[in-house]
Amino acid sequence: MYALALHGGAGTIARASLSPADEQQYRTALEAALTIGHDLLRDGAAALDAVEATVRSLEDCPLFNAGRGAVFTHEGHHEMDAALMSGHNKLAGAVTGVRKVQNPIRAARLVMEKTEHVLLGYPGADELALEYGLPLQPTEYFFTQHRYNQLQEALREGRMRLDHSQARPVPEAPLSEPDTFTGVADPNWKKGTVGAVARDLHGHLAAATSTGGMTNKRYSRIGDTPLIGAGTWADARCAISCTGNGEYFIRAVAAYDIACLMEYKGLSLEEAARIVVQDKLAPVGGEGGLIAIDAAGNVTLPFNSDGMYRASRREGGEAMVAIYKE
Repeated sequence: MYALALHGGAGTIARASLSPADEQQYRTALEAALTIGHDLLRDGAAALDAVEATVRSLEDCPLFNAGRGAVFTHEGHHEMDAALMSGHNKLAGAVTGVRKVQNPIRAARLVMEKTEHVLLGYPGADELALEYGLPLQPTEYFFTQHRYNQLQEALREGRMRLDHSQARPVPEAPLSEPDTFTGVADPNWKKGTVGAVARDLHGHLAAATSTGGMTNKRYSRIGDTPLIGAGTWADARCAISCTGNGEYFIRAVAAYDIACLMEYKGLSLEEAARIVVQDKLAPVGGEGGLIAIDAAGNVTLPFNSDGMYRASRREGGEAMVAIYKE
């Protein structure tokens, strides 16, 4: 039994905040990423390969806050984080603050497979990517107009923002091709992270997560995404990828806590994930969600926000793609 789930961020995602055309763009992007990972699993690929390829697809899409769609820092550049973990051997790799790597999730895998380390930061992570020939991109590659608009608004307001805040008209020029998002600069309050979890035909689990961080962030802030156990986790029991207010997920060691609840209390994946998202994170302000899969291929996608971009598919089943709270 193989299975795959992915997410593209969670937050205040109201039906009225997206036009039909914009909603379709998101659904198309989620479906495309899901198809890539599903087809790999169907053909016998390892779970680690499937989650990496799925996240790469989302990183290449400017709609999501990862890779090409990464938000701007206070200084006007991009600092991207990513992590992945293999469940059957608990190997993991992560990068933080990379600026030129087209697909940070590939750099994270390099850390896991080509070094003795788990987490590398800028500039070393970029140097490793260059050494092994990963595609690097100039600053212009990561520029999208609506992300730049978000930075200008955040600078005016003097605050950091988690990807998108409440909708406001766009004061600057409209978007240009190939970034054809037609909505306002900030259609939703979304926690901008992408991720994937999978179980392959061999019974192995894996998780991968990638993010562009926070708009207008300073001081090289690092969230939960590249921290193994906080935003990303995989073992023989489950695989987890989180999206939300990173500081809360770090304090809760959210991803690993699910594995602990399953191991020490004997809870199901669904119940353990519900407790972490609804009973532990929500009461203290930890808005967001996660995707999770267990050794039997069961999938759960809980969130405590108004919506989460998400998709999943199990062997022999139909694809599920959703945005809003059902």
